Amino acid sequence: MAAVCGGYAKHSKLGVRAAFIIRFAAKPNSTWPSLKFHPIVRKMKSIQTPLLAYVVASATLLFSAATAQAQEIKGDAKAGQGKASLCIGCHGIQGYQASFPEIYKVPKISGQGGKYIIAALNAYKKGDRKHPTMRGISETLSDQDMADLAAYYEVHGRVEGTSLPAQPAKTPAPAVVALLQKGACVSCHGNNFAMPIDPTYPKIAGQYNDYLFVALKAYKVEGNAKVGRANGIMGGIAKQFTNAELKAMAGYISTVDGDLKTVPQSRFR
Repeated sequence: MAAVCGGYAKHSKLGVRAAFIIRFAAKPNSTWPSLKFHPIVRKMKSIQTPLLAYVVASATLLFSAATAQAQEIKGDAKAGQGKASLCIGCHGIQGYQASFPEIYKVPKISGQGGKYIIAALNAYKKGDRKHPTMRGISETLSDQDMADLAAYYEVHGRVEGTSLPAQPAKTPAPAVVALLQKGACVSCHGNNFAMPIDPTYPKIAGQYNDYLFVALKAYKVEGNAKVGRANGIMGGIAKQFTNAELKAMAGYISTVDGDLKTVPQSRFR
C-alpha cells in the first residue's frame, strides 16, 4: 500500500511474475484464459481472504532477490545536505501544497527510509511515477546524487533515543480495520506502518492524509500518459478499493505515530 512501494518490480522478470499473480489474486473471479486453469490460481480461488498477505510477502522476497543484484552505491549524508537545495523549496516548508494532479500537501520525507527514497526517485526518472516537477528534478540526478540525498533525509530530523511502539496506539474503526486487512497493508509496511519489511518500501505512518490518498488513487490509473503510478503490486491492491475506501485508510494511517516529518529549513522559517 501507500505511498510509495518502489517502482522497480516491473523491471525484473521475478518482479513482473509476482506482480502479475498478485493482480490476479486481487481479482479471483477473473477469466483470464492463460491463468484460468493454472494450479496456483485454482488454489488462490479457494483461499481468497488470507491469500493476499501471503502473496504480497512472497512477492517481496522475489522483488528483493532481484533488486539485490544491483550494485549498491553508498550515500554520504553530508554531501546530500549540500544537494538538498533541489528539495527544500517544497519539502522544507510546513504544509506546502502541490497542485498536480490536484491540490495536496507534498509528502514528509525527513525520516523516510533511504532506499525507498532512491526507489521513488528512480520511478520518477523512468516515468513509472508521472509528475512533471519530480520527473524534471530526478532526471538531473545521478545515482550518487540520489544515494547522498537519501542518506541525508533518512537521518534528517531524527531524535536519538526515541522509538515507536510496535503497534499503533490509536485503534481504527472496525470498517477501517476490515479495509486494512483486505489490503494486507501490514504485510509490507509493518504492524505500525513504520517498519516496512523491505527497505525499498516506504514508511507511511503519520504521512499527510491528502498525499496518501492522491498516491493511492494514482496506482489505479492505467493508460494515461500524464497521470498515474505504474507498480504491479500497489496497482493490484489499490484497484480493490473505491476512492472513498482509500480515503478512509489514508485518514487513519495519517494519525498513526511515525518517523516522518517536515523539518523547516532556516531560510523558510
